[in-house]
Amino acid sequence: MARIAYDKADAAAFEATRHLTHDGLSAWREAVTRHLDPRVGMRLLDLGSGTGMWARAFTAWYDRIEVIAVEPAEAMRARSVFQPVVPGAAECIPLDDGSVDAAWLSTVIHHVPDLKRAARELRRVVRPGGRVLIRSAFAGRHQAITLFRYFPEAIRVLDTYPSVADVEAAFTAAGFVTVGLEQVPQVTAASLREAATALRREAHTPLQLISDDEYAAGLARLRKAAQRETGPVVDALDLLVLT
Repeated sequence: MARIAYDKADAAAFEATRHLTHDGLSAWREAVTRHLDPRVGMRLLDLGSGTGMWARAFTAWYDRIEVIAVEPAEAMRARSVFQPVVPGAAECIPLDDGSVDAAWLSTVIHHVPDLKRAARELRRVVRPGGRVLIRSAFAGRHQAITLFRYFPEAIRVLDTYPSVADVEAAFTAAGFVTVGLEQVPQVTAASLREAATALRREAHTPLQLISDDEYAAGLARLRKAAQRETGPVVDALDLLVLT
């Protein structure tokens, strides 16, 4: 079971506030292209596709590949800007053996209760030599993410997430090898004021899992900083690449 249930309110908040703009996606496009080497006829699994931002982006970037979106939460599937979306979870992927050339997992690995089983499933469905790209905030690696500057209480939630070493261990046991780990910058918002205005607690797992008082204190810190800070909000998440 995921750390949160992703009901209709969560899915609506996610769609409204977590979809990146063209500028926000540009560095990710470069990183994905470099590691994926997309080609005509490639089949890419978007596992835990959420409300469809990445599946939609991949089809826009690479018009000759096929994207298969798989998402366990009914509310997320219903709000997805990409269709069709197949019901399914990381531990039981509803695809045939060796049926995809690569897999993408974005901010989903911390929702997977059995990493070893998920890694085995990905080893089953991804053809030999295919790559798995995992975009995530990992335990102990919060320093480049603005959210945690104003909500430091949420770091303790992040520290319950899998670490890079945890994920590598599970995937190594399934026969994968790590071929890359990098931080990719993204423009999350045009300004801190915009970020504060648009923030929805339901869209962020670490914020849902702190207390109401802690959330209120963090929101006050964010709004105060937004009155004086200028310039875009640039965050960096990790991209772990395995084959």
